[in-house]
Amino acid sequence: MNYTQEEKEAFMREALREAELALSHDEIPIGCVLVKDGQIIGRGHNAREELERAVMHAEIMAIEEANAHEKSWRLLDTTLFVTIEPCVMCSGAIGLARIPQVIYGAKNQKFGAAGSLYDILTDERLNHRVQVESGVLEEDCAKIMQDFFRQRRKKK
Repeated sequence: MNYTQEEKEAFMREALREAELALSHDEIPIGCVLVKDGQIIGRGHNAREELERAVMHAEIMAIEEANAHEKSWRLLDTTLFVTIEPCVMCSGAIGLARIPQVIYGAKNQKFGAAGSLYDILTDERLNHRVQVESGVLEEDCAKIMQDFFRQRRKKK
């Protein structure tokens, strides 16, 4: 699970494509892909409004698709790429799925649970710890969110 910078950026671009799908449904534009052996086994984007389900975050959707692909709840030897730092719920799901590595684009200062507000993924009190890396395509990942909220404020 050692990726080159080019590979990390390529997978993050796939996550950004998922974020654009969310944006096309007027959802908060967060996207995610789950990778095993260099192949995407799960994709997700925010779909809370579209599906009217509070838990339909990008990471949850990608984890569920990867679980079905792997025919297992354990997602060992995988890497989750997500455009924005995971929240508390998604960080918990990442740990429960035994995902060993998370790479995210931009921090989430208001809701982040992978280093900003909380640090669930590396908390030594929990039975599963995750290797975390941030800052991959950070500007692109932050910009899609900033543009979304700027437009939303203009509408109000």
